[in-house]
Amino acid sequence: MNALEIKNVSKSFSGFRLDNISLTLPSGCIMGLIGENGAGKSTTVKLILDMLHKDSGTITILGKDNGKDISLIKEDIGVVMDEVGMPECLTVKQVGRVMKHTFRNWNEAEYARLLQKLSLPDNKPFKDFSRGMKMKLGIAVAMSHGAKLLLLDEPTSGLDPVVRDEVVEMFYDFTRDENHSILISSHIVSDLERLCDYVAFLHKGKLLLCEEKDVLLSEYGIIHCTVEQLSALDKEIIKYRKETPYGAEVILPRKDAPEGFKLSPVSIEELFVFMVKEAR
Repeated sequence: MNALEIKNVSKSFSGFRLDNISLTLPSGCIMGLIGENGAGKSTTVKLILDMLHKDSGTITILGKDNGKDISLIKEDIGVVMDEVGMPECLTVKQVGRVMKHTFRNWNEAEYARLLQKLSLPDNKPFKDFSRGMKMKLGIAVAMSHGAKLLLLDEPTSGLDPVVRDEVVEMFYDFTRDENHSILISSHIVSDLERLCDYVAFLHKGKLLLCEEKDVLLSEYGIIHCTVEQLSALDKEIIKYRKETPYGAEVILPRKDAPEGFKLSPVSIEELFVFMVKEAR
């Protein structure tokens, strides 16, 4: 069973449209939803949670229709939005007491372990938390009630590099269980490149691609060359290109790389930037 299936989903607002999005997240995997601010990442997460009602298409979570059964699968979903909402007067201990009566499978020991791992203070009220501390508390809550699917919207935003690294490792450990899956949106592509099994590129409400990360990295390479060398390349093999006054960069299938050119590995971030510039 797939953890998440989105088929032909659209949602229109004034000045923006999420346009016919389809993607599948297999169980036991992590998918990175990559896009600039305003690309539609948060809208996609809210549609999955039925916080927004889609105009068309279907969304299935853990085999259940999200529009009909979202209340039935609430226990199985851990959610961290880009703004973590908690009553401002509560401390992390008090948040734990509230969650104990919210989730049937609330695990106090796991919550305490995560609070310690993330260095969150016991008695400081939520209103005095920094953005990074709020995000860490949201992550601790999402991972403390036996969720099978984590939906994470910019969860590493506001975290310093050391804590970001620790959080990424926590997500990786979570999916060691083949019944656990994560959909994580971010514009920090380096985090997702290390963490994800699948990547999906969103740009202005359109899905540019959704593919297994290792397939993309093995399929494409990048050539750095002069503008003159670029003009000599077969245009049919060029997938994406970028020219500057100092030279050119070309992304193309490895199998089509011409002799005499050095083919370097392409990163997910480079591929995303090239695709977005092409889409513009």
